[in-house]
Amino acid sequence: MKKIERAELIRNRLSELYPHPPVPLDHRDTFTLLVAVLLSAQCTDKKVNEVTPRLFDAAGTPEKMSLLGEDQIYLFIKSLGLARQKAKNLASLSSIVVEKFDCLIPNSFEELESLPGVGHKTASVVMAQAFGVPAFPVDTHIHRLAQRWGLTNGKSVVQTEVDLKKLFPREHWNDLHLQIIFYGREYCTARGCDGTRCDLCRELYPRRRKAVECRKP
Repeated sequence: MKKIERAELIRNRLSELYPHPPVPLDHRDTFTLLVAVLLSAQCTDKKVNEVTPRLFDAAGTPEKMSLLGEDQIYLFIKSLGLARQKAKNLASLSSIVVEKFDCLIPNSFEELESLPGVGHKTASVVMAQAFGVPAFPVDTHIHRLAQRWGLTNGKSVVQTEVDLKKLFPREHWNDLHLQIIFYGREYCTARGCDGTRCDLCRELYPRRRKAVECRKP
């Protein structure tokens, strides 16, 4: 099966499983989405969703987050990985949004990525889910599955993003990055599937499955 054919099969199957994929990080608006995505670095979405309700109740706007300050922000998020640095970034980011962007989250990659703690992946999620701009944020799940499914041989998430954007129609990018994440968590996990076990892997690589079965004693 050619790479473009695998991509089409994957897109069709994931659309059947997840026709309307939700954003897994709980948020209330564009600002709280940005905060949640920033907090999710090296941390599970589930853990982030446990701490953000109290944080957003206390400081759900750039102004309130800025006034809350680094030390108080840390107390709300201290159970998360890299909490000290994230608290520092959130305090600085909020002040910049207030002073430079009139309390509005900027809607361009360049401006978003100029904010403390906001890299390309975080900016891509916000652009895709808050502003509807086609983007393909690549996290560890997507990077792993893209390699497993033969969609890329890129050794970095940067190259994987480039390869996936070439394979999939632009109008499907925003849903696909969520669909792949959900599938990777639910069916094609790092340990639970070795490229031969889940339904999608079996459909993509039937010969791989047969070869594994033949090697069994």
